Amino acid sequence: MSIPTVSTSRPALRDIVTLQAHILQQQARYPGATGTFSWILSAVSICAKMIASQVRRARLEDVLGAAGAANVQGEQQQKLDVIANEILLRMLGGREGVAIVASEENEEPVILRRQDDGETRYCVLFDPLDGSSNLDICGSVGTIFSILRKREDSTRPEDSLLQPGLEQVAAGYVLYGSSTVMMLTIGNGVDMFVLDPAIGAFVRVAQGLRIPDTNKCYSLNEGNRLSLPEGYQRYLQWAQSNGYSSRYVGAMVGDVHRILLQGGVFMYPPTKKAPKGKLRLMYEANPMAMLIEQAGGKALVAPGERILEVQPEGIHQRCCVVLGSSAEVDAVMAQVAAAT
Repeated sequence: MSIPTVSTSRPALRDIVTLQAHILQQQARYPGATGTFSWILSAVSICAKMIASQVRRARLEDVLGAAGAANVQGEQQQKLDVIANEILLRMLGGREGVAIVASEENEEPVILRRQDDGETRYCVLFDPLDGSSNLDICGSVGTIFSILRKREDSTRPEDSLLQPGLEQVAAGYVLYGSSTVMMLTIGNGVDMFVLDPAIGAFVRVAQGLRIPDTNKCYSLNEGNRLSLPEGYQRYLQWAQSNGYSSRYVGAMVGDVHRILLQGGVFMYPPTKKAPKGKLRLMYEANPMAMLIEQAGGKALVAPGERILEVQPEGIHQRCCVVLGSSAEVDAVMAQVAAAT
């Protein structure tokens, strides 16, 4: 009887590029870069690791459930909302390049540095823990962030914060799920990183991600179906008649992550309860729209109206969202336009 041979060859090791190395690679493309922006992205990555650790140990540390207070949106805060928010505020507050931070959980932005000394400074806006109601059932949650340049021609913080999404210099999210994943764009494509707990670093696993142009999959809260405008109800009827699948996590980060990788369309239309939409333009819609467009998709508030072109009127402004694969967004908007 022959004895099977066992191969001793090992698969070729791919180059390991950490998030820090990736940031430095990008910085090298700009000879005049001071490292300030890179230092801010580094702070975001540290926050992500700290929040990921808190999420993993939430039940062990007894930090699940409501914190006993409502945020500025009138929503019940979870204990981990408060913890994640505090981590981001403290870490970003220690970076010299950060002039203003604004959080979905706080009524007013935090002004850190007012002086005009010629240095380029930035504003960081974030949703510290998107989908926090999923925590009690071990569902997906995430952090969403957006970075803008501080306007040096005005001392009013609202002038720096209330810029259209097109002015973002970077955007991304961190998904805390079966692994901790960071999606990042600095305006030249979308790159994906996964936290390797063995070395304590985010490792780049994909560059220049492109969203599939089409996929028969939609994501929205169909519990609101009867209160949706006619155009969206027409779309749902059309999609279900054409073999579409419904996938909805209940956390924007989880839903958008799937669509970035597999294609489809994510929607949060107007409802009778929220006629202007529910998602926050500055903390959720703008950063996600930047990621989707950088990956080749579309992100609209209405037929022909890009999310990134909306002029914000308030830091907690809400808006409607339709984003994802170009063909799938067009299919939604065709039904919306036909109903008007």
